[in-house]
Amino acid sequence: ASSTKSINGSFTGPAVFVNYGTVQVKITVVNGRITDAVAVQAPSGRNDRWTQMAVPVMRQRTLAAQGSNITGVSGASYTSYGWWKSLVSALSKAGL
Repeated sequence: ASSTKSINGSFTGPAVFVNYGTVQVKITVVNGRITDAVAVQAPSGRNDRWTQMAVPVMRQRTLAAQGSNITGVSGASYTSYGWWKSLVSALSKAGL
């Protein structure tokens, strides 16, 4: 069994199309711990205010959970779902 301690790097999940646009997540892993999670793509335009509200919350929840066991943001369920789907794939790529 390989140790997650040796996992380092950035891992990007797929772009996930949701009703209001596309969400894509990139995680940064240092010594097997998620140190950052950013939205490479997120819905913009008329839905920008929901994105601006949801993305920082989803980032914080991802870092707190150190995985994909997170809840969505009320009022931004599509963006939250897209974040989660992309995150699950990025975690899988990272071997976490």
